Amino acid sequence: MPLARRDWLGAGAALLCGLGLPRPAQADAPLYRRGNDADPETLDPHRSSTVAEAHILRDLFEGLLTYDNTGAIIPGAAERWAISDDALTHTFHLRAAGRWSNGDPVEAADFVEALRRILRPETAAKYAEVLFPIRNAAPVNRGEVPPDALGVSAPDPRTVVIALDKPTPYLLELLTHQTSMPVHRPSLARFGDAFARPGNLVSNGPYRLEESVPNDRITLVRNPHFREAPPIARVAFVPTPDLAGAVRRYAAGELDSLADLPGDQIAALRRRFGDQVILGPALGVLALAVNTRKKPFDDPRLRRALSLAIDREYLAEGIWGGTMAPAYSLCPPGLDHYGTPPETEGRAAAPIDNEAEAMRLLREAGIGPGFTIEYRFNNSDNNRATAVAIADMWRGLGIATRFTATDAKTHFAYLRDGGDFDVARMSWIADYSDPQNFLFLLRGGNDGLNPGRYANPAYDALLARAEGERDLAIRAETLAQAERLLLGELPWIPLMHYRSKALVSPRLSGYRPNLRNVAPTRFLRLSA
Repeated sequence: MPLARRDWLGAGAALLCGLGLPRPAQADAPLYRRGNDADPETLDPHRSSTVAEAHILRDLFEGLLTYDNTGAIIPGAAERWAISDDALTHTFHLRAAGRWSNGDPVEAADFVEALRRILRPETAAKYAEVLFPIRNAAPVNRGEVPPDALGVSAPDPRTVVIALDKPTPYLLELLTHQTSMPVHRPSLARFGDAFARPGNLVSNGPYRLEESVPNDRITLVRNPHFREAPPIARVAFVPTPDLAGAVRRYAAGELDSLADLPGDQIAALRRRFGDQVILGPALGVLALAVNTRKKPFDDPRLRRALSLAIDREYLAEGIWGGTMAPAYSLCPPGLDHYGTPPETEGRAAAPIDNEAEAMRLLREAGIGPGFTIEYRFNNSDNNRATAVAIADMWRGLGIATRFTATDAKTHFAYLRDGGDFDVARMSWIADYSDPQNFLFLLRGGNDGLNPGRYANPAYDALLARAEGERDLAIRAETLAQAERLLLGELPWIPLMHYRSKALVSPRLSGYRPNLRNVAPTRFLRLSA
């Protein structure tokens, strides 16, 4: 939501979040006002699940490895590492000077406890499955073995050893993700799951939490114990779901950067702001999740008909202004360890032929005129325009659409918690550049990220076969078979693949568009 006042730095309803200490002198330092996609649901790294949260957590915490501002993997809390010849054992050596924001040393046991915590069943982490390459991770998460059976150990305070069941090409990249962030063990022991709340949070990254105002801002200040003082002393993450309003605030000088832009205004924005509009690559997909647990949406013929009626080229160009690419596959192009993704039907045929085939499929499924679909989405200008356009396309099939729109936090929490729906907007930005990071979403039992509860044993078997394959070419083909199966059944209907788009003030330097779409604040500079 947009802020209600220009002087949004006033204390007012702010929740000061230090350790009971006075505000530091850097509170008067220049503030980087950073537009962020949405208000975070949590700052607990192990319960987070959105890109908006990842941007903040990347500043607060540092994993064994991290990203620079070009998207390259660089040393993080670990200064060096080694991989065994069979690629099943990774050994990381921590920096001697690593410190938490309260001055405590960062120790190997902090990483061991963090990885055990996210995989404990009682944590109910939505991202737990991402870590299943670690030895015994899945049995720990299912409660079949105790957490100390996890393949992670700390032979001494500065060494973390991670053991795998199978070679995992993307493991190093995975260790940059918030799921792999450490926890401050004394805070966890004292506060339990409330350790990440304002006033309790102790972080090991370049910044620490200063204050949090729900739906308004989250302000971070330099961690005085981080090894390098970041050039920007203070950063406020401001939720900007109202993209048009966010552009107005940027133009008024109230925001220094925006992480998203209204697609239908790109041409006008380029005329107005010139090279301050920055478009770049991204690894993400925008799709419609279909609720396969309820009739008639459990029928693939209905899902195929809905997909055939969608004009993706119009959505990408007419609604999103060329800031998205039409998607006929779940996996976007450019992923490591993969070839050209397979595609669902519809791209090659003429629109009239697609409509005729869609009508035939609806008749076979027993669906006639007057059928109504509820379309749920998180509210933004682009998302609403997309929903209205798709509803108009479905109207040509005799299908009516009603909308349910909420803020992003409510929308995704509702879906993760098993709320009822017909079709719902879903988006996914890759945590690592590998097809597995898209295809695992539809694995049976992955309920937190698979809201339609799609389950197909044949699909799951292909993913399992790929996990055990050491030959990367055979692995890629096995994953392509899985995607072809998925695109025939369409539990998710891919709409568009993401491109990053940003507005960056001339005051801000160091921003580099990159495939990972990461821009850690510590690598940026802000002029007066």
